[in-house]
Amino acid sequence: MARSNIEELERKATLSKVSVEEIMVANQALKDVVIKTPLQRNDILSARYGCNVYLKREDLQVVRSFKLRGAYNFIRSLTLEERNKGIVCASAGNHAQGVAYSCFALGIEGKIFMPLTTPSQKVSQVKRFGGDQVSVVLTGDTFDDAYTAAMEYCTAEEGVFVHPFDNRRVIAGQGTVAVEILNDMQEPVDYAFCAIGGGGLASGIGTYLKGISPSTKLIGVEPAGAASMKASLDNGKVTRLDSIDTFVDGAAVKQVGELPVAICSGVLDDIALVPEGKVCTTILQLYNENAIVAEPAGALSVAALDFYKEEIKGKNVVCVISGGNNDIERMQEIKEKSLIYEGLKHYFIVTFPQRAGALRKFMDQVLGEQDDITHFQYTKRTNREAGPVIVGIELKCREDYGPLVKRMDENGFPYKEINNDPMLFNLLI
Repeated sequence: MARSNIEELERKATLSKVSVEEIMVANQALKDVVIKTPLQRNDILSARYGCNVYLKREDLQVVRSFKLRGAYNFIRSLTLEERNKGIVCASAGNHAQGVAYSCFALGIEGKIFMPLTTPSQKVSQVKRFGGDQVSVVLTGDTFDDAYTAAMEYCTAEEGVFVHPFDNRRVIAGQGTVAVEILNDMQEPVDYAFCAIGGGGLASGIGTYLKGISPSTKLIGVEPAGAASMKASLDNGKVTRLDSIDTFVDGAAVKQVGELPVAICSGVLDDIALVPEGKVCTTILQLYNENAIVAEPAGALSVAALDFYKEEIKGKNVVCVISGGNNDIERMQEIKEKSLIYEGLKHYFIVTFPQRAGALRKFMDQVLGEQDDITHFQYTKRTNREAGPVIVGIELKCREDYGPLVKRMDENGFPYKEINNDPMLFNLLI
């Protein structure tokens, strides 16, 4: 990053800095509204990484995410005139639930814009928390599409927009997560990991941590397919991504906020980019090993630990489980992405000779003893010597992949692997 860009970010951070005092005031205002979520030492993760891993369980918050903190802190501070105009927000789910809960609690009307790709579970929760105080508008494929629609409506109707991350009162509310962490920790916090979507959580946590515990290293974690904070910090200015992977819906934004970029430039010690498949593996581990239901964005912090296993040995580490609004209908997709990432599931287009016994030969001479066919799609065509077959194979261990493809070569089954071809994979699978 150019020195001039660094200086400009530092200048913006100074001018718009959220103070520790603001966060403490927000903490006092929220104490009767939010749950003081537990900070739990996790024995399994601690043993795995040779350190003390503590999980800040924001998945156990009232709306199952930290977003209530910022939303309520903003809305409760509005004047009567502003409240009467009505609340407008855009969200991929969790901020919407926080706004809906706040609108119902404070008796304020709200209109909430959400992407069409938002899991149905989150949409239902928004309607439940908001009751007759809120209405939901589904529009666009990403948060950014919903944001554009919300701003157009807000301008036309003169509503009060509750930004999910680019607002100091929202950031101050999110910073109360760090207040609780430091109040509960008996030992110094060496590392803290938190997810980054728009950057509000990292900004709030970072502001408080660096103000009270400056030796704590704060690691922001982004999904690899939506690394908008990394791009912005690298360029020294807010940078809009042309396209993103929306799988980690709670952290998938094309453009982070100006205020979060300015603040994060001074409080983040590093940014980890986690592949979506790794996030899926972590979701399954948290559920199977700890009975924790984490949404994709909520699992980001724990997923990043593998990339810092040498640095965190012997340290006190806090991971913020930022949300638990996971739709059960997504679990099959999550398992699939995890298996592919771990090298345990492979899809091929295999050329089969069109003669009797070809499939038997493939089963007997190509598949290993523990290999399992999970997908097989073939239509026999006349007057052809060979035809393509889409085959999905699940392995017991990733080391079985080499012998599998070697046996396909040796037994005359030409193939093309489609795992690493996104366009072909999405078209066929």
